[in-house]
Amino acid sequence: MSEPPQPAVPPLFEVDVVEDDGDWSAVSDAQALIARAAAAVADAMADEAQSGSIAVALSSDANVEVLNGQFRGKSKPTNVLSFPAGEGAPDGFIGDVILASETVRREADEQGVPLDHHVQHLVVHGILHLLGYDHITADEAEQMEALEISILSKLGIANPYTEALETGTSG
Repeated sequence: MSEPPQPAVPPLFEVDVVEDDGDWSAVSDAQALIARAAAAVADAMADEAQSGSIAVALSSDANVEVLNGQFRGKSKPTNVLSFPAGEGAPDGFIGDVILASETVRREADEQGVPLDHHVQHLVVHGILHLLGYDHITADEAEQMEALEISILSKLGIANPYTEALETGTSG
Protein backbone atom coordinates (compact mmCIF):
# COMPACT_ATOMS: atom_id res chain seq x y z
CA MET A 1 0.00 0.00 0.00
CA SER A 2 1.51 3.31 -1.03
CA GLU A 3 1.44 6.33 1.22
CA PRO A 4 -0.73 9.27 0.22
CA PRO A 5 1.16 12.18 -1.30
CA GLN A 6 2.24 14.80 1.19
CA PRO A 7 0.83 18.27 0.67
CA ALA A 8 3.38 20.71 -0.69
CA VAL A 9 4.80 23.02 1.94
CA PRO A 10 4.07 26.58 0.89
CA PRO A 11 7.12 28.80 0.51
CA LEU A 12 7.92 31.05 3.44
CA PHE A 13 8.20 34.04 1.11
CA GLU A 14 6.24 34.84 -2.00
CA VAL A 15 8.39 37.05 -4.18
CA ASP A 16 7.08 39.45 -6.77
CA VAL A 17 9.82 40.70 -9.10
CA VAL A 18 9.13 43.95 -10.92
CA GLU A 19 11.39 45.32 -13.65
CA ASP A 20 11.02 48.99 -12.81
CA ASP A 21 13.88 50.62 -14.73
CA GLY A 22 17.46 50.08 -15.83
CA ASP A 23 19.00 47.46 -18.06
CA TRP A 24 18.70 44.03 -16.46
CA SER A 25 19.14 42.05 -19.70
CA ALA A 26 22.49 40.60 -18.53
CA VAL A 27 20.80 38.84 -15.60
CA SER A 28 19.73 35.36 -16.61
CA ASP A 29 16.10 34.64 -15.66
CA ALA A 30 15.86 37.27 -12.92
CA GLN A 31 12.57 35.88 -11.58
CA ALA A 32 14.01 32.40 -10.96
CA LEU A 33 17.35 33.75 -9.73
CA ILE A 34 15.68 35.99 -7.16
CA ALA A 35 13.20 33.28 -6.14
CA ARG A 36 16.13 30.91 -5.40
CA ALA A 37 17.84 33.56 -3.27
CA ALA A 38 14.61 34.20 -1.33
CA ALA A 39 14.06 30.45 -0.87
CA ALA A 40 17.60 30.09 0.51
CA VAL A 41 16.88 32.85 3.05
CA ALA A 42 13.58 31.17 3.92
CA ASP A 43 15.32 27.83 4.47
CA ALA A 44 17.87 29.46 6.77
CA MET A 45 15.25 31.45 8.67
CA ALA A 46 12.40 28.92 8.76
CA ASP A 47 12.29 28.83 12.56
CA GLU A 48 12.28 32.57 13.13
CA ALA A 49 10.96 34.50 10.13
CA GLN A 50 7.34 35.27 9.43
CA SER A 51 5.91 34.14 6.15
CA GLY A 52 4.61 36.67 3.69
CA SER A 53 5.28 38.46 0.46
CA ILE A 54 8.25 40.50 -0.66
CA ALA A 55 8.51 42.78 -3.67
CA VAL A 56 11.87 43.02 -5.43
CA ALA A 57 12.19 45.95 -7.82
CA LEU A 58 14.90 45.85 -10.47
CA SER A 59 15.52 49.54 -10.93
CA SER A 60 18.13 52.08 -12.01
CA ASP A 61 20.73 54.19 -10.28
CA ALA A 62 18.63 57.30 -10.98
CA ASN A 63 15.54 55.90 -9.23
CA VAL A 64 17.54 54.48 -6.32
CA GLU A 65 19.35 57.80 -5.89
CA VAL A 66 16.01 59.58 -5.47
CA LEU A 67 14.79 57.01 -2.92
CA ASN A 68 18.11 56.99 -1.07
CA GLY A 69 17.99 60.80 -0.81
CA GLN A 70 14.34 60.89 0.20
CA PHE A 71 14.45 58.14 2.84
CA ARG A 72 18.07 58.04 4.00
CA GLY A 73 19.27 61.58 3.33
CA LYS A 74 22.00 60.30 0.99
CA SER A 75 21.72 61.80 -2.49
CA LYS A 76 23.60 59.07 -4.33
CA PRO A 77 22.74 55.67 -5.72
CA THR A 78 23.47 52.54 -3.71
CA ASN A 79 23.36 48.88 -4.68
CA VAL A 80 20.31 47.83 -2.66
CA LEU A 81 17.64 49.47 -0.53
CA SER A 82 15.24 47.67 1.78
CA PHE A 83 11.96 49.07 3.00
CA PRO A 84 10.26 46.95 5.67
CA ALA A 85 6.48 47.11 5.56
CA GLY A 86 5.12 49.53 8.10
CA GLU A 87 1.82 50.26 9.74
CA GLY A 88 -1.07 49.96 7.35
CA ALA A 89 0.71 47.56 4.98
CA PRO A 90 -1.37 44.72 3.58
CA ASP A 91 -1.50 41.65 5.80
CA GLY A 92 1.49 39.41 5.17
CA PHE A 93 3.50 42.00 3.26
CA ILE A 94 7.09 42.00 4.57
CA GLY A 95 8.55 44.78 2.46
CA ASP A 96 10.38 45.94 -0.64
CA VAL A 97 13.93 45.33 -1.87
CA ILE A 98 15.15 47.63 -4.65
CA LEU A 99 18.31 47.06 -6.72
CA ALA A 100 20.12 49.67 -8.83
CA SER A 101 21.25 48.17 -12.15
CA GLU A 102 24.29 50.31 -12.95
CA THR A 103 25.74 50.07 -9.43
CA VAL A 104 25.10 46.31 -9.23
CA ARG A 105 26.78 45.70 -12.60
CA ARG A 106 29.74 47.96 -11.76
CA GLU A 107 30.30 46.26 -8.39
CA ALA A 108 30.15 42.77 -9.93
CA ASP A 109 32.76 43.86 -12.52
CA GLU A 110 35.00 45.49 -9.90
CA GLN A 111 34.79 42.43 -7.63
CA GLY A 112 35.25 39.99 -10.50
CA VAL A 113 32.13 38.02 -9.57
CA PRO A 114 29.35 36.78 -11.84
CA LEU A 115 26.52 39.31 -12.08
CA ASP A 116 23.94 36.65 -11.18
CA HIS A 117 25.86 35.86 -7.96
CA HIS A 118 26.07 39.52 -6.99
CA VAL A 119 22.34 39.99 -7.60
CA GLN A 120 21.58 36.98 -5.39
CA HIS A 121 23.91 38.29 -2.68
CA LEU A 122 22.15 41.66 -2.68
CA VAL A 123 18.71 40.03 -2.61
CA VAL A 124 19.77 37.92 0.39
CA HIS A 125 21.23 41.05 2.03
CA GLY A 126 18.07 43.05 1.34
CA ILE A 127 15.72 40.37 2.67
CA LEU A 128 17.78 40.03 5.84
CA HIS A 129 17.31 43.78 6.36
CA LEU A 130 13.54 43.28 5.97
CA LEU A 131 13.74 40.62 8.68
CA GLY A 132 15.41 43.01 11.10
CA TYR A 133 19.11 42.31 10.55
CA ASP A 134 21.49 45.23 10.26
CA HIS A 135 25.20 46.03 10.14
CA ILE A 136 25.46 49.29 12.04
CA THR A 137 27.64 47.90 14.85
CA ALA A 138 30.54 45.48 14.41
CA ASP A 139 28.61 42.72 16.24
CA GLU A 140 25.54 43.22 14.04
CA ALA A 141 27.71 43.22 10.91
CA GLU A 142 29.47 40.02 11.97
CA GLN A 143 26.15 38.26 12.64
CA MET A 144 24.57 39.44 9.38
CA GLU A 145 27.65 38.61 7.27
CA ALA A 146 27.90 35.11 8.78
CA LEU A 147 24.26 34.49 7.90
CA GLU A 148 24.79 35.83 4.36
CA ILE A 149 27.87 33.63 3.88
CA SER A 150 25.98 30.55 5.06
CA ILE A 151 22.96 31.24 2.83
CA LEU A 152 25.09 32.05 -0.21
CA SER A 153 27.16 28.88 0.24
CA LYS A 154 23.95 26.86 -0.12
CA LEU A 155 23.46 28.61 -3.47
CA GLY A 156 27.02 27.71 -4.51
CA ILE A 157 28.16 31.32 -4.24
CA ALA A 158 31.55 32.22 -2.82
CA ASN A 159 31.84 34.28 0.34
CA PRO A 160 31.52 37.86 -0.95
CA TYR A 161 33.81 39.05 1.83
CA THR A 162 36.71 36.64 1.13
CA GLU A 163 35.75 35.32 -2.34
CA ALA A 164 36.15 31.73 -1.06
CA LEU A 165 33.40 29.12 -1.28
CA GLU A 166 32.50 28.17 2.27
CA THR A 167 32.00 24.46 2.77
CA GLY A 168 30.83 24.47 6.36
CA THR A 169 27.89 26.20 7.88
CA SER A 170 28.15 29.24 10.03
CA GLY A 171 25.90 30.67 12.68
